[in-house]
Amino acid sequence: MPEILHPEDAIVRVTRTCICGSDLHLYHGMVPDTRVGSTFGHEFIGIIEEVGPLVTNVKIGDQVLVPFNIACGKCNFCKQGLYGNCHESNSMATAVGGIFGYSHTAGGYNGGQAEYVRVPYANFGPTVIPADMDPDDAVLLTDVVPTGYQAAEMGGIKEGDTVVVFGAGPIGIMAARCAWFFGAARVIIIDHIEYRLEFAKNYAKCEAYNFKSMADPVVFLKKTTDWYGADVCIDCVGCEAEGNALQTFTGKVTLMQAGAATALQWAINSVKKGGIVSVVGVYGPPFNYVPIGNILNKGITLRANQASVKRLLPKLIDHVQTGRLNPKGLITHRVPLEEISDAYHIFSSKLDECIKTVLIPSAKH
Repeated sequence: MPEILHPEDAIVRVTRTCICGSDLHLYHGMVPDTRVGSTFGHEFIGIIEEVGPLVTNVKIGDQVLVPFNIACGKCNFCKQGLYGNCHESNSMATAVGGIFGYSHTAGGYNGGQAEYVRVPYANFGPTVIPADMDPDDAVLLTDVVPTGYQAAEMGGIKEGDTVVVFGAGPIGIMAARCAWFFGAARVIIIDHIEYRLEFAKNYAKCEAYNFKSMADPVVFLKKTTDWYGADVCIDCVGCEAEGNALQTFTGKVTLMQAGAATALQWAINSVKKGGIVSVVGVYGPPFNYVPIGNILNKGITLRANQASVKRLLPKLIDHVQTGRLNPKGLITHRVPLEEISDAYHIFSSKLDECIKTVLIPSAKH
């Protein structure tokens, strides 16, 4: 049972939590300093059960969604809206801020795949869920929706652009859906699992292609864009990408690099000269094999970060409430928290046409 450790802490009783594709990187041993006894989970909503003496933003009984970023709201980076880079919540790191349930490289905070969670900086992070919002929509606003939206936003998409998204998991599907908001004329998603491609085609109203049916995905994408390349490429895969034997061997088998950067390599090589590559797929330290020379010589802009959830929430809550976004439409599996090991197996192994899994703690807690 977590305890109040700081006057601005809150204790949240979890009512919904999710398994994220990023959790699989922990599950498969791809993220350094993931310690035995850690509680995973960075996507959760719940009810405020207890607050520290200085908490004024929320009160006991409030139903809240909790951004996956742990952000103080006051440091130099938070003042710039870079809540994924909060210096206070992970001050020993030179890169990422604190993240719930995401190893000691992200601060060592316990996560939300549990009955209760300690939530630091409760005067800033937890956001009261609108009374008319479905909890299944709310839990996806903690990560999936803002990360997919920011992936498209960082792409600098302009009216008439062709956008290619690598990865038809929940984040990639959401990025493809959100690309239309910015004026894309054509959205293409690339993956290798047919049921995910079919789901993406229906949910995001985009073109969907299986890279296993192509001799070379980069050549395919060049050919379908009059040999210019896409205006924007978005990597929503990260360090466990399939599709290149050398990347897989060096990044996933021998761990000579920080994961297989296949999707990132394809994105760099598929984007047009002067184009933009947006990266939200997770890569751990220390380095990856990527074609840096092509970034230079093609004049590519590379943009990447963890999503700044709190910055995007007002806009995204409006999109959900007006019906422009349907986050809960991504959910294919609802599983009791007590059966989490089975849920991880199903999600990790892509069984039962699983897209997104929500875990529900027992009502008795």
